[in-house]
Amino acid sequence: METLAAFTSYLQNERRMAAKTVEAYQSDLAGFLGFLRTYLEEEPTPKRLGKLRARDVRAFLAQRRREGLSDASIARLLSSVKALYRWLGRTHDIENAEIAYLQGPKRPQRLPRPVSVEAAKDLIEEAASDPDTEAWVNARDAAVLSLLYGAGLRISEALSLTGSHIPAPERLRITGKGNKMRIVPLLPAVRQAMETYAELCPYRLGPNDPMFRGAKGGALNPRLIQGLVQRLRAILGLPDTATPHALRHAFATHLLAEGADLRAIQTLLGHASLSTTQVYTGVDSERLRDVHAAAHPRA
Repeated sequence: METLAAFTSYLQNERRMAAKTVEAYQSDLAGFLGFLRTYLEEEPTPKRLGKLRARDVRAFLAQRRREGLSDASIARLLSSVKALYRWLGRTHDIENAEIAYLQGPKRPQRLPRPVSVEAAKDLIEEAASDPDTEAWVNARDAAVLSLLYGAGLRISEALSLTGSHIPAPERLRITGKGNKMRIVPLLPAVRQAMETYAELCPYRLGPNDPMFRGAKGGALNPRLIQGLVQRLRAILGLPDTATPHALRHAFATHLLAEGADLRAIQTLLGHASLSTTQVYTGVDSERLRDVHAAAHPRA
């Protein structure tokens, strides 16, 4: 398994991929190489991989499908195999056109489901005014939701902030997926929410301490924010798709609806590829169709 170990090292040290992404590649390719060892009755060395035929990979995918894997999982397996071959091309000068042009099952594109502008505001306002919760906890919850909607952060990114971010800066330096750095401007309302929370928080917010705290002073668990939004959407009558991540989707979709440049949104979200950001154009197109159908006299 020297090939897999070297490829994993490349993903970790050169590509600097997230640990879970590396684990997914390891799992996919360990299964693939293990299958080949039995199927070919020999060790799948880089040289042998270079001579593999498309039918050999199809045999592997067919076996996994018989085991009950979905189209999405099959497509991911093939993507992992192709990534391995791209690496073999760069490091071992091994090219395999048959594998490169293999097509997996087409996956229907699932559009993000953002909340509306009104729903986003209602979620933040409701979080800030829960009469059964301590004032500092209300302020904390409102600040976290404000960062998701007002700055497009992931929950993990919002909860990674430390006391060094108080007073709230005009621009936030965020380390996102794959250790990619980006700069996100903070709206005055978001900065105010952060500082209101900091003023009310009963715990010391040292420069190296987590900014957002749980009731006992430890770092805030993301599940508490997920539970909060679940509770608030029941109160507000919002659909199950109203999740914390839907606020990040709303950040992107509402910027696009107001004419923001797609490249700028890509940068703000920290997407490595523009194609990832382009899914929001589909959301906006759907919204326009709904407006047209509701408003046009001949609809």
